[in-house]
Amino acid sequence: MPIFKSMFNFLLMYYPKLTLTLLLLFLSFSLYSQNGTISGEFIIEPPTLQNLGFEWKIEGDENRNAKVVVEYRRNGDSIWKKGMPLLRVGGERVFREMEKLDYTVPHLFAGSILDLEEGTTYECKFIMEDPDGIQGDSVKTVRVTTRKVPTGSESGRTLHVYPPGYKGEKIEPAFEGLKAAYFGSGLGDWSVVSENKVQPGDVILVHAGLYKADLEDYVDPHGIPFDGTYVLNVKGTEEKPIHIKGAGDGKAIFDGNGAHRLFDVMGTSHHIFEDLVIRNTDIAFSAGTKEVIGATDLSIINCRIENVGIALISEYAGSKNFYIADNVVLGRDPRDHLVGWANPGKYGASPLKSYMGIKVYGSGHVICHNAIAFFHDAINISTYGTPEREQELKAVSIDIYNNDMHLMVDDFIEADGGVHNIRVLRNRGVNSAQCALSAQPVFGGPAYFIRNLVYHIPNGFALKFMAKPAGLIVYHNTIIAENRNTQTYSNSHFRNNLFLGTDAPNRPIHAFAHATSYSTSDYNGYRPNHQSDTHFLWISPEKDQLMDYSLTGSDARSFSSLEELRKSSGLEENGIWVDYDIFENLSAPDPNDPHGIYHAVDLDFRLNPKGKAVNAGQIIPNVNDHHRGSAPDLGALESGEKLPVYGPRNLKNTPFYR
Repeated sequence: MPIFKSMFNFLLMYYPKLTLTLLLLFLSFSLYSQNGTISGEFIIEPPTLQNLGFEWKIEGDENRNAKVVVEYRRNGDSIWKKGMPLLRVGGERVFREMEKLDYTVPHLFAGSILDLEEGTTYECKFIMEDPDGIQGDSVKTVRVTTRKVPTGSESGRTLHVYPPGYKGEKIEPAFEGLKAAYFGSGLGDWSVVSENKVQPGDVILVHAGLYKADLEDYVDPHGIPFDGTYVLNVKGTEEKPIHIKGAGDGKAIFDGNGAHRLFDVMGTSHHIFEDLVIRNTDIAFSAGTKEVIGATDLSIINCRIENVGIALISEYAGSKNFYIADNVVLGRDPRDHLVGWANPGKYGASPLKSYMGIKVYGSGHVICHNAIAFFHDAINISTYGTPEREQELKAVSIDIYNNDMHLMVDDFIEADGGVHNIRVLRNRGVNSAQCALSAQPVFGGPAYFIRNLVYHIPNGFALKFMAKPAGLIVYHNTIIAENRNTQTYSNSHFRNNLFLGTDAPNRPIHAFAHATSYSTSDYNGYRPNHQSDTHFLWISPEKDQLMDYSLTGSDARSFSSLEELRKSSGLEENGIWVDYDIFENLSAPDPNDPHGIYHAVDLDFRLNPKGKAVNAGQIIPNVNDHHRGSAPDLGALESGEKLPVYGPRNLKNTPFYR
């Protein structure tokens, strides 16, 4: 340091103008490098059927005033449409001491374009703006094509499978049991010999009957003695998948006879399972193990999966492009009352008979229009821990939409472990003892929770935003439950939601547990609990701090009115009080009967056209562009719009679990 000081003094004495010019340039560059934005790598995430996800890495922008405007249009169209701006993420800390988890979100913009057409090419434009200047590209224009629903090939063979001992007329080529068609395998030790494997493009039609192996029979014709597992490992292709499908002549039933795993598909790619009944096994589809191996491009369509502990699980980061759609999935938990692992008393913690309906990790997955009941959780992203460094191994671009969920012990949907562009859209969940929608944690986001319906969460933790998640977008949800979680979360943004209390005693209706000062909340509707004097809790860093992770529930300030909250916090400048008269015909669950069961077909979430929630929202591009009135309505359903289809599209509006 003395040497540099002497040099500076020498230059200042003999070359004062040059020295001051260099000093000003240095200070200018220093200021620019902190607040100006340097644009970096632009990433297109794996497309799904209806949504596209993007990431744009940056440096600088320490004052967080840069933004990215989004426009898109179908290829060939002349008119651009507005998208939601990308979310500015970075610097947020995601941690949980118990597991030694400690992750700092890298600096970038991330976000999605939603509700597009399948199999269609879109031109997408991203415009970066920063009043402090931008170094590098400020505009990116890309063309991306959404995926199509996977379908079988017409170029391969059709192989016909019949139950062992079938006596009727058979269509050739005919096989007894699935393994005979898939591998050409034999009995006993020869059950693993595969000299005549199925080929890409082949369709295996499984004819009606019961496929149930005797696991103690060494020469059982199903070829799965002892463990009862079909280990499948052939690779199909996008153009020529391997399609295992019910033949349409009655129910094709695969009964696991108590096996732990029925279908081990970890080594497969491009497989479609369709129109099958699968039952009586702990795990119906075992599709991936963390850091070992996992399936890619797996489709399970229009199947009935019942009496299982897990319907599908993959925790492999390289799994991608699953399509899990229109299935009925039933676990083993009690049907006649709500059981919670944290609930005391008569219906307290119960044995873990069923874990989760569907659990995935990886990228590009679509989980839609499923009906799921009687599990610990319905649909999960794996609580994976610190994300992998490689882009292709991160949990990004995952869609969970239009699912119908009933009677869970813990959660309806867990976005836990997701990194960027996790999209939880238009789902319906009724009866969950512990929580409803979870982000425990999300590693930067955005995780979109949009237009979900939630009813009867007796513990009062509608949103389980724990383990310091970051990047949460919560728009247009209807939540008939309290949200009293005071564990802080980061970079969260709430708009156009409805939170209606159930008059559970001594509970606030909503807690704003902010670890970052740039979290926002506005245009939401609240119905307070009349048996509570505190309606809102607020936690936030001091005004001169961007973030503060030392804050806990003990730092919460309480408020008895929206007016008090808005005056102190600046939140909810346009928030309103509501009551159950905003609906056409809906009342609260009974707070004195936390173990009671409600049925979605008996609940009417439609808004009263004359109620306060109509025309009370904020316009959000690509989310509520087609609102009918002077402004969007609050909650999941726009008044006068056709209701979404929840659960399988081929089911009538009757309880799927009866």
